Amino acid sequence: MSEFAHLKVNHVAIYAKDLEKTNQFYEEIIGLPKIEDPFKDHLHTWFGIGYGLSIHVIAREVPWKEQNIDRTNHLCFCVKDMDAFIKKLQEKNIPFGNSEGLNGKVNLRPDGIHQIFFQDPNGYWIEINDDFI
Repeated sequence: MSEFAHLKVNHVAIYAKDLEKTNQFYEEIIGLPKIEDPFKDHLHTWFGIGYGLSIHVIAREVPWKEQNIDRTNHLCFCVKDMDAFIKKLQEKNIPFGNSEGLNGKVNLRPDGIHQIFFQDPNGYWIEINDDFI
């Protein structure tokens, strides 16, 4: 048995420059449902991402530090309909690109999976692909 058999991922936390704008992005663009906030202080939002996992969005309480994150560090979601998701991004004027950073382009991985990359309101990178099972 692996020494990590007793571990499981619980959540991923991100720091938000503007909590309301970030919440709107993850609800409306990504389509995540809000779940109960154990802190109940209006400085945190939790989103369910399935399988008992969540994203914890934390409002900034100190001066904002610009995020210097490149696309190799990203959070990935899978969708059933890549074309519909891309259309939503275009309607909301959210720029996206392929893994090389070419705007408006979709990447095709060697295994046939399509993927795009874009940033949330805080500069964090998001990948969307169609590896939906």
